[in-house]
Amino acid sequence: MYTLTVEQKEFLQHGTRTGKLATVRKDGRPHVVPIWFVLDGNTLVFNTDDTSVKAHNMRRDAHVTICVDDETAPYTFIIVEGMAVLEEHSEDLKLWATRIGARYMGSDRAEEFGTRNSTEGELLVRVTPTKVIFARDVAN
Repeated sequence: MYTLTVEQKEFLQHGTRTGKLATVRKDGRPHVVPIWFVLDGNTLVFNTDDTSVKAHNMRRDAHVTICVDDETAPYTFIIVEGMAVLEEHSEDLKLWATRIGARYMGSDRAEEFGTRNSTEGELLVRVTPTKVIFARDVAN
């Protein structure tokens, strides 16, 4: 397991940067999709529908990569490789879905998004880093 630095955690938690989650399809093709996420210590937490392509891919192969970047000069990015753990019927799903909703939609809509994204068929996904690449100010 990789322990994120304070600087890396601050970067990951800043504003509403989305993660770009990469999984591998059964035939080996990559699948990349944006995700909303929050941190739980060193673990990136997000939710997804259990019928999504990414859920199918992670069930078959738990290896994932998440890229988060700052799209303004001088540009910074972090790439987190890790193993996804999918939790079905998690008692914590609404808690985390609400925290994610607060981050991306604001505290006034957090409960709405928490309720919407914690219904039957939603999964809680936790990715614990095994490797991290962090490059700050790459255009300097």
